[in-house]
Amino acid sequence: MPTLDTANQNELMRRYKCARKLTCELCAPLEIEDYVVQPVADVSPPKWHLGHTTWFFERMVLSEKPGYQPFHPQYNLIFNSYYNALGPRWTRSMRGALSRPTVREVLSYRSHVDQHLVELLLSGSARIASEVSGLVELGIHHEQQHQELLITDIKAILAQVPMYPVYRPAPNVAQNRTTCSTDDFTAFPAGRYDVGFSGAGFAYDNEKPSHFVWLGDFELRNRLVTNGEFLDFMNDGGYQRPELWLADGWDIVQQQGWNTPLYWVPDGGGWKMFTLSGLCDVDLSEPVCHVSYFEADAFARWKEMRLPTEHEWEVAARTAEADAIHRGSFLDSGLLRPAPDSSEPGTISQMFGEVWQWTSSAYLPYPGFRALPGALGEYNGKFMNGQYVLRGGSCATPRTHIRASYRNFFQPEKRWQFTGIRLAR
Repeated sequence: MPTLDTANQNELMRRYKCARKLTCELCAPLEIEDYVVQPVADVSPPKWHLGHTTWFFERMVLSEKPGYQPFHPQYNLIFNSYYNALGPRWTRSMRGALSRPTVREVLSYRSHVDQHLVELLLSGSARIASEVSGLVELGIHHEQQHQELLITDIKAILAQVPMYPVYRPAPNVAQNRTTCSTDDFTAFPAGRYDVGFSGAGFAYDNEKPSHFVWLGDFELRNRLVTNGEFLDFMNDGGYQRPELWLADGWDIVQQQGWNTPLYWVPDGGGWKMFTLSGLCDVDLSEPVCHVSYFEADAFARWKEMRLPTEHEWEVAARTAEADAIHRGSFLDSGLLRPAPDSSEPGTISQMFGEVWQWTSSAYLPYPGFRALPGALGEYNGKFMNGQYVLRGGSCATPRTHIRASYRNFFQPEKRWQFTGIRLAR
């Protein structure tokens, strides 16, 4: 079986340790009571994230190690998320009902698995099987996904508290807070374009195989929709005009009383919003955030435009400047909220970071898609119905986790994620 040379082995172990450490660091500002709260079914308690990411390495990697004994026989039930092939699972909506295992016990579980995983990576005269290294690589990216989910869920948890607690004070980062007045677009000619992942490096199975698509002429707006623009939509009766909404979206607006993005709070005649740095005034120049697909689609109709398809978005992302991915606000920045656009007019900006961008594309398999074998085949493929694709990452995404071909996906009514809007026509 192919093996991993010493240099690559050491790099894999370094990345593993960094990912595991960062997850615990993201929990450090929490009080012990915060670790077990689950305000809604979509949100998982931070304690569960700490356990589940550990279970992933134990179940997918260490269980194949001769002589390894699971840390606890019931953890497979508690921390299995959705892998039907791996046995029964604790009901997702009831994760917050579990007072045990304690946070201390879960942290001990993490230390136990980390010790055995590192020993495995060091075994075999500094050479390990490529199959094991591939599973560890997948586990690192899985952990990064849960780092974003941790930030998202912590925000949802703290938003329930009337005192609007501060998770982390806002960093002292100079930002251009001038509302961008440009409304320019970049045009792309009709033609054949390559999309999907190709080449070396990691990618999920749903990004493959690389293939070509035919696109008609289209234009993509060079920046994201701002809070100020969305406020104009609200002030023009956007949430009260059924002609702007898809039928399912209009039903939800009526049933749940939506009239603002999630986490906006009325303040006299204006608005404030809850952030991970506490309650603050709505910054009109920031990208609008925490909106559903239905809200994004209604806004686009109000502007007499549309949302881009996922392939249009990817084509535009690939033609943006090579360093575009390095200019966005990601988890690494510590900002934990989308930043206003500060680019020069006439350039495509904010393609990566800030907010996940809804596309009009249903989440479906690419031509020739093949799910991973075994339980890992449940990672992406079985969710390819009833969801829409989002692109680009957000201010809660680790910078090294995103790429132009990355396909995120959620149901159209979800808005607790850092999700926003880019227009096309």
